[in-house]
Amino acid sequence: METPLEIAFHGMDHSDAVEARIRERADRLERHFDRIVSCRVVVEAPHRHGHQGKLYRVNIMIGVPGRELVVNRARPNSHAHEDVYVALRDAFDAADRLLEDHARKVRGDVKTHEPPLLGTVSQMYPDHGFAVDAERRQYYFHRNAVVGDYEKLEPGDEVRMVVVYGESPDGPQATTIEPTGRLGAGHREG
Repeated sequence: METPLEIAFHGMDHSDAVEARIRERADRLERHFDRIVSCRVVVEAPHRHGHQGKLYRVNIMIGVPGRELVVNRARPNSHAHEDVYVALRDAFDAADRLLEDHARKVRGDVKTHEPPLLGTVSQMYPDHGFAVDAERRQYYFHRNAVVGDYEKLEPGDEVRMVVVYGESPDGPQATTIEPTGRLGAGHREG
């Protein structure tokens, strides 16, 4: 890095242990792209919310030639983010993926996606779900991958999926889930 790593804590006391973890993960970022100009990490502990507890927010701003790449975990979507180390892990994992994508674009590599695939929603959770194809292969998807209203999806609904392989440690991941309009048995008319 051309400029030293910047670390800021908001709404919480400075922690040598948290800073050490940030420095460790920031040092590893250059494995994905060796021309990082700057890196700033902000860890914020917002005030306690009723039943949710304190969900840590982590923002990472990575300067590369000609632009800034930003990982913004401003709205934590998991109660696991009550642990600052889990919030850091998730933010730095996202930064790793962002830098890998940037490096591919700089090299001129094109990320290939399979053509859309038909599937059926099999499981739904608050922030993610799973769909299966005709061969019963399972694909993970995040709520942000859904075209339309995530809350209206139910098991049994038919979807069109854009799938990438090798992107997730849990196997193939659907980066786009688009309902076809054929609804599962869980939807009620009327």
